[in-house]
Amino acid sequence: MKDKILITGGAGFIGSHLTDELISKGYQVRILDNLSEQVHGIAGKRPDYLNPEAELQIGDVRDKAAVTEALKGVKAVFHFAAMVGVGQSMYEIRDYTEVNNIGTATLLEALIDHPVEKLIVASSMSIYGEGLYKNAEGEYKMECRRKFSSLKKHQWEMYENGEVLESVPTPETKRPNLSSIYALSKYDQERLCLITGEAYNIPTTALRFFNVYGTRQALSNPYTGVLAIFAARLLNDNPPVIFEDGKQKRDFIHVKDVARACRLAMEVPEANGEVFNIGSGNQYSIAYIAHKLARVMKKDITPEITGKYRVGDIRHCYADTAKAEKILGFKPEINFEEGLYELSEWLKDQIAIDNAHKASNELSTRGLTV
Repeated sequence: MKDKILITGGAGFIGSHLTDELISKGYQVRILDNLSEQVHGIAGKRPDYLNPEAELQIGDVRDKAAVTEALKGVKAVFHFAAMVGVGQSMYEIRDYTEVNNIGTATLLEALIDHPVEKLIVASSMSIYGEGLYKNAEGEYKMECRRKFSSLKKHQWEMYENGEVLESVPTPETKRPNLSSIYALSKYDQERLCLITGEAYNIPTTALRFFNVYGTRQALSNPYTGVLAIFAARLLNDNPPVIFEDGKQKRDFIHVKDVARACRLAMEVPEANGEVFNIGSGNQYSIAYIAHKLARVMKKDITPEITGKYRVGDIRHCYADTAKAEKILGFKPEINFEEGLYELSEWLKDQIAIDNAHKASNELSTRGLTV
């Protein structure tokens, strides 16, 4: 039997798939998770999908005693515990800061006293803000940001001197351009871990996840991944709701590919001290995603395109994956259509409470949609 690995937030979507990946490779897995109601429902019980070989410790990452207990006998830590959601972060500012920032600080203080051989932290593509662009002269633009005056006129694209800028794959070298409290908290998690790891000789790697999709997403959580939100709408025979014009581009990667990338980041020594994009390198419009999911779910439902802007949203961002391929030897193996059909089969047995309008109303009443 290989080493024992701790995954904070490991009972959730990505963490549970990583648990399966690690156990399949002979590792022991301990999970620290508070089973939050927004993700796991009111019952707060061990998820049925969680690998039976995994040890589950119910506790909060902000509780140093719980974290210290979870670290006993552990050789590596995956830090996934976080509140997730751009829109919600813009009004639940204290909660996001406490869980994401203070929770990470609590873990790191515990690690100083109980060091491990490797720390991997889940970061996010959201820290980039807008992805990388270039102008007609071929000059790259690192810090693009749309003007509010343009958004009110439904001018959704990125402009320079009246010309539309071209979106291109975003590498890890692009400077962060934080546009939401969630993005700020994820960057804080990333930097806290890398700085502390270097100071205390704990090899650390940060993984910037792009849009992860697959089975086990919390369908009733209106702040989770866009495919899960669309699936909840379609399961209830409601149209997916799309902001702007639906032509904004994102990078979608299957959760099993993400789990494999995480394991490689732990096992490959050259990953120490590095930051990696974990995405597919492909780009899909949000409107295409909604139509495609409806088709594979056999739902004759057309998406609702609102023509509204949500504060904190960006236009285009998709991954340059060359660094992960070169250093980790990681290439995604599950193509998007294959992954969607797997998701649709799982959805046939799921019940989802459609909370999308509730979430939209929360944003609207606070003036966070235009």
